[in-house]
Amino acid sequence: MSRSARFVIALVVGLALLTGVALFAVTSTTRAWFEKDIQLRAELAVSGARDSLLERIALGDGEGLARLLGELTRDERIMAAAVCDASPHRLASTPEYPEALGCGRRSTQAEPERAASKDSGTSFSVRTRLEGGEVQANVVPLLEGSRVRGFVILVHDLSWVQRREGTTQSFLLVAFAILAIAAPVVTLIAARMSWRGWSEQLRRLLQGVGPEDSAREFQPILRDVRELVERLHQEREQEGEGGTWTANRLKSTLSRHLSGERVIIVANREPYIHQRAADGGIQVSHPASGLVTALEPVMRACSGVWVAHGSGSADRETADAHGRIRVPPGEQSYTLRRVWLSKEEEQGYYYGFANEGLWPLCHIADTRPLFRAEDWRHYREVNRRFADAVCEEVEGEDPVILVQDYHFALAPRMIRERLPRATIITFWHIPWPNSERFGICPWRVELLEGMLGASILGFHTQAHCNNFLDAVDRFMEARLDREQNAVVHRKRQSLVRPYPISIEWPSQWAQATPPTRECRASVLAELGLPPDTLLGVGVDRLDYTKGIEERLQAVERTLERAPHLRGRLTFVQLAAPSRTVIERYRQLNASVEVLAERINQRFGTGNYRPIILLRAHHEPLSVFRYYRAADFCYVSSLHDGMNLVAKEFIAAREDEQGVLVLSHFTGAARELTEALIVNPYDLEEASAAILAAVEMPREEQAARMRSLRAFVAEFNVYRWAGRMLVDAARLRQRDRLNVRLPGRGLNLLPGGQRVG
Repeated sequence: MSRSARFVIALVVGLALLTGVALFAVTSTTRAWFEKDIQLRAELAVSGARDSLLERIALGDGEGLARLLGELTRDERIMAAAVCDASPHRLASTPEYPEALGCGRRSTQAEPERAASKDSGTSFSVRTRLEGGEVQANVVPLLEGSRVRGFVILVHDLSWVQRREGTTQSFLLVAFAILAIAAPVVTLIAARMSWRGWSEQLRRLLQGVGPEDSAREFQPILRDVRELVERLHQEREQEGEGGTWTANRLKSTLSRHLSGERVIIVANREPYIHQRAADGGIQVSHPASGLVTALEPVMRACSGVWVAHGSGSADRETADAHGRIRVPPGEQSYTLRRVWLSKEEEQGYYYGFANEGLWPLCHIADTRPLFRAEDWRHYREVNRRFADAVCEEVEGEDPVILVQDYHFALAPRMIRERLPRATIITFWHIPWPNSERFGICPWRVELLEGMLGASILGFHTQAHCNNFLDAVDRFMEARLDREQNAVVHRKRQSLVRPYPISIEWPSQWAQATPPTRECRASVLAELGLPPDTLLGVGVDRLDYTKGIEERLQAVERTLERAPHLRGRLTFVQLAAPSRTVIERYRQLNASVEVLAERINQRFGTGNYRPIILLRAHHEPLSVFRYYRAADFCYVSSLHDGMNLVAKEFIAAREDEQGVLVLSHFTGAARELTEALIVNPYDLEEASAAILAAVEMPREEQAARMRSLRAFVAEFNVYRWAGRMLVDAARLRQRDRLNVRLPGRGLNLLPGGQRVG
């Protein structure tokens, strides 16, 4: 429904309500006026005949009273009259006087008695309905001094009042009907003329035609529009050709802005792991990591060095004496530099401080963070080791370095101490908590100081940026520049920016995966499922933040509320074991297995199992086969910075089919609005979404998936990396110019303002 139609409907409804209120008000008011008018007429009529009436009452002259009453009823509006004494007993009445009234009906009789005994002659009226219609009986006391000797009852026919009320109501209805028709028409015509004039004037101002002072109200929006156009124009000039970001566009952007220099990435996880196989050979595997999924295509496009922990059983023998190896196998487009850690270092730095401390601190998933001094010592030492490795790989005084994730919060400051002119980008791949929760960490200040060694601090969302700035404001002596979204600390400025991460487009794994029909047939055959199976899929590390238990419970609730799906709906969970040396993760492994078994026992029959739990590492090609085979994918994270599984599922669906059910606690939910967004804690809502997904018409699936694919194609990982690296190049150019100015050695803010 258009906005104009909604406006007209609202206006008509409003006028109808106003008409009802007006009718009630007018009817009530006119009736009160009429009652008052009749009462006054009755009092005047009785007042004129009062002496004669009192005289006839004193003489007991009933015939005389009847003649006087006949005189009173000559008024066409008075249909009957009666005289009663103070007892009260009726002394006389006109022939038309209703016998049902007597000296008034029962309620009327009580009132004369009250008037006689307690009231000094107050008249009143009673409205009642008789066989002939509605009448009003006006009771007027006959006073002799202050004593009530009797009273006169004048009965008025109210049919004329009702006729006048009907006439008034008809007039109001007609008037408001005309108004209801005219008001929307006049309003729409006026709005259309106003909008046309407004648009024309704004267009002329934007084109520079006509005096700008003729419409000062346009100046704020005009200024904003011009700034936006100028910024987009500058961005287009700086980033080169327009259109979708690709690997080639990223390469050309780096060549233009960074003179083709290589980029150094620091990340705990390596993109390629060499493992010793059971037969003695060496296998190459890809870790189940969203970080690797995002960054590996960037490194293939940019070249450079990836510094990571060498965790594979055959990593040492495949690398050279310095821990270097060219990857990917067969392509060798960049260098992987491995750093070796002892078991104690890995336990304290990775499993201890990073994943028992910072991980639960940053995720709202009801797991208590654990901070131990020994873990902190290892974390600090390993950050120093990685910073040293980075410095060994750089080739100039001002390299571009990307420090990835919560494993290396201290590394930016350590690198800055050795390379003061480096352009360092730190990207935090997980949520950043609010300042109150962050305050739990005993080394909160050290973490913030370490991160503020970076030139740019990137987060997935603006909310995470705001939380970081609040933490700095609360726990550090630093100046916040809210306008620039920056922190000034130790005479250096660190920009804080949202960079929502994404995946490569087109996906190399999607291109290498067979068509949807083949994938579905092979997956159903592997699982022993019939062709008409309604297949759901989940892809995660076994982590308590991913909501896997809530996901399986939602499938269970779906089968409870939709019995017709039993025997047809099967949910496959690809669950890669993760961090199993940590007790909380071992508990999760056990609880997920028990839950899946309970649901299968409850709803399974014969060969049918509603839950298929595949706890193993799956290579990307295998994962994409399941994406294409599935009718829906459920991402149920309880808290997630972005979640790239959702975007991978979209990239896999070249057939434009399948439904994404997505937790609104993910960063992806802010972007992928055509998915079915749910609260994973609400099993009723989640199960309803699963039911809607399996019953959704193919046309609606295609419409949603087309929109989702267009978004991921436009906002892909090359754009993510390109935005960060272009921002880094601008800072680098600014710093190079600053050192040429007088006051060499002082860092300047944009515009030449000195820091500190």
